[in-house]
Amino acid sequence: MLSDIRAFFDARGVLEVETPLLSSSGVTAPGLFNWSVVSASPRFLQTSPEYAMKRLLAAGVGDCYQITRAFRGEETGRYHNPEFTILEWYRLGFDHHQLMAEVLALVESVLKDRISQPAVFMTYADLFIQYSGLDPLACNDSELVEYAEQQGVLPEVELSRDELLDLLLSLVITPQLPDDRLTFVHAWPVSQAALARSLSNPVGCAARFELFCGALELANGYWELTDAKEQRARFQSDNDARRAMGLEEIEIDENLLMALEQGLPDCAGVSLGLDRILMLMLGVERIDEVIAFSWSRS
Repeated sequence: MLSDIRAFFDARGVLEVETPLLSSSGVTAPGLFNWSVVSASPRFLQTSPEYAMKRLLAAGVGDCYQITRAFRGEETGRYHNPEFTILEWYRLGFDHHQLMAEVLALVESVLKDRISQPAVFMTYADLFIQYSGLDPLACNDSELVEYAEQQGVLPEVELSRDELLDLLLSLVITPQLPDDRLTFVHAWPVSQAALARSLSNPVGCAARFELFCGALELANGYWELTDAKEQRARFQSDNDARRAMGLEEIEIDENLLMALEQGLPDCAGVSLGLDRILMLMLGVERIDEVIAFSWSRS
């Protein structure tokens, strides 16, 4: 699998790079748990190589990719191992639609006969409307709560609007997607796309996409936000959300913001979970079946 991936990018002239696993800053996204490493100079294990690779892009490295380890605490289960293998790449001059096409080409080349239906591309709103009847951009919070209650998935704790949407997406919407088809979902709410540029249409949405095979999420990509001022505001908004959820604030990554100020080229980037791709290749049900020593045995 790794040989096929490297051949794919070599044929396209995309450079393989390496960046540190340990960073001086974590990520502010409320849904991600950062692992800190206690030392004389505290560091965070990367949740993805995104910030460091954007610094390389701002320095002029050009189209690039990386196969590396990423670490996300409090995520263990059928599809999650706290330490996992990630492929991330960036393409200059691409928007999210062009990058989705390249993601499709890569995944189809690796999975080969695993996918029997043509890939489907649909907006986040259309996905919800088709599989729940709710318009996530227009319905109110009460309607989301009522629908979650009807589906039997509403927890006892109070959830924010984005948490409700994510709950419904994970437990109600994506389980209805065909297992033998790739589904690209794009135009996510801006509040769920802190690193993607905003779209003028649909209003309130951003140039983010995710790729699913059935209910299994494989990739998350953006037409990247390049405005340092806007990016700082979004990081601050993340920390506001963290405070409201009773989570620890994460110091904003000033190195990334400096790189954006110097000039991140127009580009799109995506991360792809390689352990999950291997699950599909081998037809297995759990991520620990494709990891030599999973979390419980590491």
